[in-house]
This record gives sequence, C-alpha cells and structure tokens, in this order.
Amino acid sequence: GGSEPDELARCAVLGEQWGYDEINLNCGCPSERVRKGAFGACLMAESALVARCVRAMKDAVSIDVTVKHRIGLDDVHSYDFVRDFIGEVAGAGCRTFIVHARNAVLKGLSPKENRDVPPLRYDVVYRLKKDFPELEILLNGGVETAEAIETHLKQVDGVMIGRAAYHYPWRLAEFDTRFYGDTVPAKTPADIVRAMLPYIEKQLSLYGKKGLKMHGITRHMLGLMSGQPGARRFRQMLSDPARLASGDATVLLEALASVIL
Repeated sequence: GGSEPDELARCAVLGEQWGYDEINLNCGCPSERVRKGAFGACLMAESALVARCVRAMKDAVSIDVTVKHRIGLDDVHSYDFVRDFIGEVAGAGCRTFIVHARNAVLKGLSPKENRDVPPLRYDVVYRLKKDFPELEILLNGGVETAEAIETHLKQVDGVMIGRAAYHYPWRLAEFDTRFYGDTVPAKTPADIVRAMLPYIEKQLSLYGKKGLKMHGITRHMLGLMSGQPGARRFRQMLSDPARLASGDATVLLEALASVIL
C-alpha cells in the first residue's frame, strides 16, 4: 500500500528479492486509517498517480505488478469511472486487475460494512472484461462456493476468494481437483487438526520467547469444521478460555472428537 512511486518501487524490489511472484497495489481498502495514508480505495480518484506508481514498480522489477480495486467510490456509480481508471493504469503496463464488485463508501460506512452493504454488481466486472479482452480481469466479492466460481469463470479470467477462505477453509479442498485437475486426494479436516499438534506444542514451549499462545493459533481454526455436524461445539471448545489456558494441545483432539466426521 502506498502512493509514492519511488517508495513503492523500492518496496517492490524487496518483494522480488524475498521471492514473491507478484506485487499487488492496494486501490480497494476503504478504511479511514488507510485513507489518511493516501492509499487504498481513495486512489481510484487519482488514476494518473496510480499509473505513475505502477510504472515505477514495473520499471524496478521483473515480476508482475497488479492492482486490486473497487468498481466505484461513494455515490459514483458510473461505469465510465472504473473503465477510465483501468484504461489509464493499463497504459502504464498493468495487465492484471482484481476487481471487487462493490463501490467503496469512504464516508459513512466502516470497513466491515463496506464488505457487505454496497451492492454487488458483477455485471460491471463482466463488462470490463468485454471492453478489455487483452487484460486479465479477476472478480472478487461475495464468492463462497465452487459453483459460484464456475459461473463467474464463464465471464472473467479468474476469481479471487477472500474471506470465505478464512471462514470456510475446507471449501477450498476441492478446488485443486475441480479447477486444476489435481488427482491427489485432499487431506481431511481431522488430518489437518492432527498435523497441527506438533506445531502447537512447539509454539507453547516457546511462549514467552517467540512462541504463540494457544488462542493465537486456534482462533484461526474455528471455521475448519464449518458445515460438519458438531461444528458449533468444535468452535466453542476452541474458544473456551479455560480450556485454552491449560496450555495442553490435546484440547484440539477433544474438540475433534466432538465432531461427527
């Protein structure tokens, strides 16, 4: 995130040195804190500046430089706005755009509300692909299932899964097989829980130095059993402060035993 071309170029170089495949410029985040830093969705109102940022980064690295953005700002719903934004930034060499199919409301909505309140307008993203067939257009926003992905892939080049990957991680287990032809069977949720045990035990042994508390790990596993009978009990057990305070990683096995797999 940023809006200073020279600084972004230096950061892009570091990203490439660290082995990243792509540098993505954030032109979509609507939070006030980000806005004060002059980056995020507010940059959509300054397409010439975004183009300079992209050009500076592309001149500095050999990996892809991409842009993620919204389809409009506040009460600006005109298709011309987002079309012209992409046109100018593409002119600076960006070939991939990840488009969150909602407006960003910078005044009056929180970042959380900005993920739900502005209506999704997938047709705008579809139209962008038709107007820019030479560009890679990826759709983002409200996509949670493989069936929805398949529908969108008929219109655009790709789909970005955002928060659904966190809230319903197991839904991603079928994607490699369904979309990429992978024949290796996915691990089961139970396999994942058991595989986490050595990691958790190591982190607990290091706590106070560089390790994590139990809650710092299990809070990111709460959605692992979503859709399974007993998933609510699994979440409750992995959120119970008394159980987690014991510092015993076997609480995961107890939570697993509460789920009918």
